[in-house]
Amino acid sequence: MRLSPRLGVRLILVAVAVAIIGLRLIPRQLPRTPARPSIPDLSATNPLNQPGGGSAPADAYEVYSALYQAPSDEPLVFSEKSVTDIPQVGGSCLKPSTPQEREMADAFVAANAQSHRWEPRFAIPQGYRLLTPADAAQAQSCLQTRGADAATCGSYKAVRHVRFLGVPGFDRAHTHALVSVIKMCGKFCGSGGIFAVEKTGASWQRAGAADFTRDCSWAY
Repeated sequence: MRLSPRLGVRLILVAVAVAIIGLRLIPRQLPRTPARPSIPDLSATNPLNQPGGGSAPADAYEVYSALYQAPSDEPLVFSEKSVTDIPQVGGSCLKPSTPQEREMADAFVAANAQSHRWEPRFAIPQGYRLLTPADAAQAQSCLQTRGADAATCGSYKAVRHVRFLGVPGFDRAHTHALVSVIKMCGKFCGSGGIFAVEKTGASWQRAGAADFTRDCSWAY
């Protein structure tokens, strides 16, 4: 049986129409992209540098004294108020992968939950200067304005940075620790970082680079 050309065209159009209707009736279920877990705000869940910490612990002076044994090309000026920051890279810049690293990370967060007061107990050969919070703010202002107010900024003329130290977080063996140094060259100028140190013999030195603190350096 032969189909006329006109009938053949009609059958093709009917088939196309049925196919289109069938496709529209099939429920469209696009694959759902799993929602990324929200990253908690560390400043809300684990705030740092809260008031009331009292004096800095005695064992912290030994660590920082060892790190500043080599002469610096600028005067060493420290804020007497401990301050640290943990950059929120993927939740936290600290990426502990061993029990020892987790001990240090937990101890560091706990030690810096409150701000502590540094006293003139560092053993640094070239000497140093401790500034009260008010004086540290004034020094940063002088750095920011390049000493525009000569009367106020005269005593900070040679200062290039004000350093803010965090309280170390030690492991249980007390042979490794996390420390923090923030160097401010003005109110909105500076750099900082958290890094690991280790005790070798009777002294402390900076540990080698590792993924643990690789993302914990910053500058602005």
